[in-house]
Amino acid sequence: MIRIAYENELKELKLETIRMSAACEGMIRRSIDALVNRNHAEAQAVIESDKEVDEYERAIEKKCLRLFLRQQPVAKDFREVSAILKMITDLERIGDQAADISEIMLSIDKDEKYIKKLVHIPKMAENAIGMMHESMTSFINEDLEQAKRVIDADDEVDELFRVVREELVELIKKNADNAEQAIYLMMIAKYLERIADHATNIAEWVIFCATGQKP
Repeated sequence: MIRIAYENELKELKLETIRMSAACEGMIRRSIDALVNRNHAEAQAVIESDKEVDEYERAIEKKCLRLFLRQQPVAKDFREVSAILKMITDLERIGDQAADISEIMLSIDKDEKYIKKLVHIPKMAENAIGMMHESMTSFINEDLEQAKRVIDADDEVDELFRVVREELVELIKKNADNAEQAIYLMMIAKYLERIADHATNIAEWVIFCATGQKP
């Protein structure tokens, strides 16, 4: 009976973690849409929605700690709950970084044209969102191969960041007036790179959960 209660509580914890991840994915998507479309109202809404992610983290953390106190988890149970605690830390940071992207977008003069067509930054966002989705799917299905694919996918985001950085540096060299906006766009690209890193961390915690070892 105790075991059934534990498994039910753990299932609910996993569902809450998935909901938190979905909220973060939505924030990234909306922050990039706001950037591309110069939508200040949407950017402000993303910043406000970070509170929801913070609330998810606090609620899940409390449930994890309560589960530890009320039950006597065996090694596998302990790894699962510990992994969830680590995952929600990564997710909370992803939410912060999506909000930061929107804050940077609001710092760019709305009447100022972009110094380059936004191609690689939306692609970075798309890849990072895909990595997040895949990492959570691997968590749900306990699919280690899928988790490993997420880890491998981080290289493509790193390469896109390198391309963005080089293009922006060249634009600054051509015209120093491009410097301020170039720095803003570089920061946005860096946040997306970090988001992909957090998705990689989540995939690594999935592997730890199943094997007891972090790659």
